Amino acid sequence: MKINPYINFNGNCREAMNFYKSCLGGEVTFLTIGESPMASQCPEGKADQIMHAHLASPVLDLMGSDMGPEMGPDQTAQASRVSIVVQCGIDEAPGLFDKLSAGGSVYCPLGPAFWGGTFGMVFDKFGIGWLITGAE
Repeated sequence: MKINPYINFNGNCREAMNFYKSCLGGEVTFLTIGESPMASQCPEGKADQIMHAHLASPVLDLMGSDMGPEMGPDQTAQASRVSIVVQCGIDEAPGLFDKLSAGGSVYCPLGPAFWGGTFGMVFDKFGIGWLITGAE
């Protein structure tokens, strides 16, 4: 069994996935709606949006799309309750924390954790929560 996060974006999937690649490393692949078998069913102006993206990094397999369900206020609030935890070396944590917080907001500054190592939480510029925990 393997669990991978899948994030639905609102038209900026390519930008977001390239940002995550710059933070986490790895390779990202994209399939646009226009390149897919569904191209003939594509609404006007949507051909360049991302149907499926996959970031395969050494630390995470992350997937995303510009095609998400229409969400009302209740579902949007529920979606924001999900965060991604990255466990890394204590020396890696500050750089990753800085990269992910660029253009976003720091919720809990990176610092010593009472359980050992370091911990911090950011919301990136796409509104995704990241919990960074560094250990020796």
